[in-house]
Amino acid sequence: MDEEHLTAKRRSVRRRLLATLGVIALLWVFACGSLYAVMRQSPETFARVMARIPGPVAFLVLPFETLWMRARAGKLRVGDPAPDFTLTKLDKSAQVQLSAFTAQRQPVVLIFGSYT
Repeated sequence: MDEEHLTAKRRSVRRRLLATLGVIALLWVFACGSLYAVMRQSPETFARVMARIPGPVAFLVLPFETLWMRARAGKLRVGDPAPDFTLTKLDKSAQVQLSAFTAQRQPVVLIFGSYT
C-alpha cells in the first residue's frame, strides 16, 4: 500500500471514531436531560422511571447526584419560613399541621431521616 492510501484510511477511521463519539455524547446529554426532567416530577413518577433503569447506568454513567441536587434544590433559603404541611401521626390517630405550632409561637424542630 502506498502512503496516500494509508493516510486516507486513517482519516476515514478518525472520522468514524469522531462521529461515533459525537453520537455517544449526544445520547449522554439526552439521557442527562431526560433524567433531570424526571427528577423534577413527582416522587411517584420518578420512582416508576428509576425502577426501569439499571442501577449501574444511572449511578455510574450519568452524573446522578449532581442532577438530583439541582433538580430537587427547591427555593427555600436560610431564614425563610417553612411551607405549611400536614403529616399523619405514627399511630395514625390524627394529623398534625405545621401552622398549628407556628400560630402558637412554639419552636418546631424538623428531623428528616430514616430509622430502618
